[in-house]
Amino acid sequence: MKRRDFSLACSAAAGAAWLPTGASAQAKPPQVGTDYLVVEKPASVEAPAGKVEVVEFFWYSCSHCNAFEPALESWIKRAPKDVVVRRVPVAFQDSFVPQQRLFYTLEAMGLLDKLHGKVFAAIHGEKQNLTKADAIADWVAKQGVDKAKFTEQYNSFSVATKATRGTQLQNAYRVEGVPSLGIAGRFYTDATLSKSMDRALQVVEFLAAQVRAGR
Repeated sequence: MKRRDFSLACSAAAGAAWLPTGASAQAKPPQVGTDYLVVEKPASVEAPAGKVEVVEFFWYSCSHCNAFEPALESWIKRAPKDVVVRRVPVAFQDSFVPQQRLFYTLEAMGLLDKLHGKVFAAIHGEKQNLTKADAIADWVAKQGVDKAKFTEQYNSFSVATKATRGTQLQNAYRVEGVPSLGIAGRFYTDATLSKSMDRALQVVEFLAAQVRAGR
């Protein structure tokens, strides 16, 4: 499977992201090659044995990721206890890296619960331009975070390493657009494949059950 140009993939996802799912699609079990793809070479997972890892690939500046966030948060609360969800910011090009580092810096500082949603709100609700490191640091400081400590962490080797690993995981899953979902290092789905992100979560539940059953 060749990766599509990101702009085209994003446009395709935009058209499909919030289409209602028909009864026939609801009743038919997800099909490989149609609703989801099998990862040719299994990707790495961080979840411990006995857990099913679900990875959400996202980009803070993606309007569809912003729209998907409430649904994902709701799904996480009701997901089976053996499902472990982690978010991975993508970097399809160098201009994505500052926001990728923003996520991993917030994670390292224990600020994701407080600020992850506020980043989306700042970009999509307040129309702030958070694409550059300086603008990001200024915005974080306005949220009551020590700017010097944030900048030090943002430029740290550990955050750079996490960003590199995030890009490697994105490539291992052959992510074609965002938001998208990787399951157990073995499966991949997105709005283009599943026809909506709501149905993508249903596909994830189906695949998690397959993994749980040892299939």
